[in-house]
Amino acid sequence: MRFAKSNDVLGTTNRGNPAESGLCTLCRADCKGKCETWLSSMTGRKLLYPRSFGLVTAGGNNTTHVGVSYNSLRIQGYAYGSQGIADPLTHSADDCIFPNVSLATEFGKRKKTRIRMPLMTGAMGSTFIAEKYWDAFAIGGALVGIPVVIGENVVGVDRNSKIEPGGNRQGKIRSAPELDRRIDTYLRYFDGYGAIIVQLNVEDTRNGVAEYVVDKYGDKCIIELKWGQGAKNIGGEIQVRSLDYALFLKERGYVVDPDPSIPEVRKGFEQGAIKSFARHSRLGGTHLDSVAKVEEDFMTSVEYLRSIGFDRITLKTGSYGMEELAMAIRFATDANLDLLTIDGSGGGTGMSPWNMMQSWGVPSINLHAKAHEYAGILSAKGKSVVDMSFAGGFALEDHIFKALALGAPYTKLVCMGRAVMIPGFLGANIEGAIYPERRAEVNGNWNELPKTVLEVGKTADEIFAGYHDLEKKLGRDEMKKLPYGAIAFWTLADKLGCGLQQLMAGARKFSLAQISRNEIFSGNRETAHETGIPHVSDVNDESARKILNA
Repeated sequence: MRFAKSNDVLGTTNRGNPAESGLCTLCRADCKGKCETWLSSMTGRKLLYPRSFGLVTAGGNNTTHVGVSYNSLRIQGYAYGSQGIADPLTHSADDCIFPNVSLATEFGKRKKTRIRMPLMTGAMGSTFIAEKYWDAFAIGGALVGIPVVIGENVVGVDRNSKIEPGGNRQGKIRSAPELDRRIDTYLRYFDGYGAIIVQLNVEDTRNGVAEYVVDKYGDKCIIELKWGQGAKNIGGEIQVRSLDYALFLKERGYVVDPDPSIPEVRKGFEQGAIKSFARHSRLGGTHLDSVAKVEEDFMTSVEYLRSIGFDRITLKTGSYGMEELAMAIRFATDANLDLLTIDGSGGGTGMSPWNMMQSWGVPSINLHAKAHEYAGILSAKGKSVVDMSFAGGFALEDHIFKALALGAPYTKLVCMGRAVMIPGFLGANIEGAIYPERRAEVNGNWNELPKTVLEVGKTADEIFAGYHDLEKKLGRDEMKKLPYGAIAFWTLADKLGCGLQQLMAGARKFSLAQISRNEIFSGNRETAHETGIPHVSDVNDESARKILNA
C-alpha cells in the first residue's frame, strides 16, 4: 500500500482506513477531515506541495517493490525534448513550462464531445446521497467542463414520476421530475465542454427512460448502456427505511429484500426486528446463452437507440473476466460507440454487499492492462477502436496520468466516482454551518465550522482557493447562486489539473495525445509481468548502453 493513515508531509490524515486510492474505505458525507482529497477541495493546488515551506525538507516514502497496483507504476521524466508544442521548430524554453500543457481533449466517433480535462464522474444514480448533493456534482462538473453521469434507476425510485404501463412490458414516462432536475441542473451551466450522460439498466429500459430523454432533450444528452461496475456483480441497490416506500418499489417492479408484501416481514418491521429494506435491480442478459446472442442483442439495442434519435451512445462495463472484457471492446468498436468505460474492482459504490466488493472481479490495473492488449489486437486488424475511459479506485492526479498512459492511445479520459463526490459533501457542510438557514436545503451536516476548516478560513472566499477564479468566470451575482459544493468541486479539479500538467511537463508531453506507455515504468517485476510495462531498470537500458559504448 502506498498510503498510510496519516501523511505528515501534506498534513493530511484519513478518518478511516485508506484504500488503494488514498480515500477512506468508508467515506462519510459528514466527515470533518482531513484526507488529501477533502483538504484539496478547499486549498486546491496548494496540496501539491509539502507544508511548512522554509521550515522543512521532505523525502518520498513510496516503496513500489511489493504488490501489483497502480501505485506500483512510476512516471518517467526526461532531460531533453518536448512533444505537443504548437510549433516544435520555433518554440523556446519559455514555451516549455507546465502551465502551457493542454488538458483539452475529446472523445467519440460520429460526433465528438469536447472536454476541458481528461476526467469524468462515475455514475451517480438512485442512491440518496447522489440525490442530496446533485447540485454540487452537476454544477461543478459543468463549470469544469467534464462529463457527468446520471446513474441507473433515477426515474424508477422517484415517487413523483409518472409511468404508464405499455406494450411489450415497456412503460411510457409521463413525468420524471428528479431526472429532469438532474439534467437541467447540468445544462444550466453547460458551455459546450463536457456532457450529461444518462445511464440505462434493465428497469430503466422497461420504464422507457431512453424514449423520455430523447423526446424531451434530443441531442443534449448522451445515453449509456450499462453492463456492470467494479464494486459488484449484481444490479444496483439502495436501502430504504420506510415500509410504504419499500412496497412502492416492489410495485414498480424492483426486487425488494426482505419482501415487504410478506405478512411476517411486515410484522418484523412493525416490531423493530427488521429496520430496513434493500432494493435490487435485475441482472441483464439472463435470456442469452452465447457470445453470439449477446452480440446480436447488443447491436439491436444500439440500433434501436440510434433509430429514436441518439447521436452519441456509450457503454459502461464492470470488472468481469476476460471474455466479457473482449466482448465489450469488440462490440463497442463494431457499433461505433462513442466511449467505453471499464470499471475495475476497487471501484466505489453507494451501496454494495461488502464482502462481494472485497472478493469479486478483476483488479483495475490487471483489467486495464488487458484492455490495452485487446484493443491492440483489434487495431492491428485495421479497426478504429472505441475510445475508452478507465475507472476503479482513482483519486489523484498521478492516477489520471498512469491510467491514460497504461491505456494509450485508446484511453481518452479517467473516471472518478467517490473522489469527486467529496467536495460536494464538504461544500454543503461548510455552507450549512455558515448559513444555518440553508442547512436543510443543502443537506449540511455541521452546526458550526470545525477546527479543520477554520484553519483554512471562515468565509467562502477565504476557504476555497478557487473562489475568485470562479467569480471572475461567472460574475459576482451568479457566484452568489452557486452551491459551495460546486465551488469545492472546481477547486479540487483545479488541483488535479495542475498536478497533471506538472507530471506531463516532466515527461515532456505538452498535449494529452502525446502520452504513451513509454511515460510509465513498473516499480517491481511482478507489475511488469502483469501489465507489460517494463521494469524501471529495463526501460531505455539498451540506448543507455549505446551511449556508454559509443
